Amino acid sequence: MGAITQSLAGRAGLLTLLPFSLAELQAAGRPPVAVDTLLQGGLFPPIHDRAIPAADWLQDYVATYVDRDVRQILRIQDLIAFQRFLSLCAGRIGQLVNITSLAADTGISRLTAEAWLSVLEASHLIFRVHPWFTNLSKRLVKTPKLYFCDPGLAAWLVGIRQSSHMSAHPLRGPLFENWAMTELLKARLHNGLRPHLHFLRDKEGHEVDALIETEPRKGHLIEIKSGGTVASDFFDGLDFWRSQLPGHHFQPWLIYGGDARQTRDRGTTLPWSQLGPLLEAIAANR
Repeated sequence: MGAITQSLAGRAGLLTLLPFSLAELQAAGRPPVAVDTLLQGGLFPPIHDRAIPAADWLQDYVATYVDRDVRQILRIQDLIAFQRFLSLCAGRIGQLVNITSLAADTGISRLTAEAWLSVLEASHLIFRVHPWFTNLSKRLVKTPKLYFCDPGLAAWLVGIRQSSHMSAHPLRGPLFENWAMTELLKARLHNGLRPHLHFLRDKEGHEVDALIETEPRKGHLIEIKSGGTVASDFFDGLDFWRSQLPGHHFQPWLIYGGDARQTRDRGTTLPWSQLGPLLEAIAANR
């Protein structure tokens, strides 16, 4: 965009196209065989349409696009520090962004860390999800959360090279949450809609992973759990925030790592491989 000499105001439409969605792989007859395969391999097109081993392709992707192109944009001299920064970001997926801590652990200044994050976000390697504010704003946290645009890239950066290593890895839960958040993001962006993706968390720790407002005071509340079976406490965050938002009509959903769809009073439970009803409602802006 920076190399374009003419103004395209009023003459161009811009679409943000992230890696494949799970629904696209399913429609193509190439669904992942298991959720851990999905989390380790990610959804970049060449891994699926050319059957390139995920670890091999991601290694080359980091070495070319990330280490060369993004580093060149930032004019980074210390490649090791930049690689450490990327890995530290991957290790913090789903967490509130603490730029001071991230900079200190990398060995760079806070201003440098902010600049690197901004370029990674503009390059569609990461995205930040900001909290949703209400009249309860004094009680809410105001720091965004950090996610990668592809869970496979984050998994590679933290050293996961095979799907068999995923089940016992301490970041499996955050990687599952990261993947689900990208699916919500794609449901909006791939249909030309603004993301409107937020989360809710107060200073006492009551949290719900995702909130999408489709109309004023109306939308979806979504909790994400990687467990293969549904526990009753999975709905606690949904119950709390629905009670705290009178006059708002947010439909509750639970995305989990199991296989059975369930409809409960506390929310509709969707297995990882059957997100269609939720994503269709989000894409239709209803």
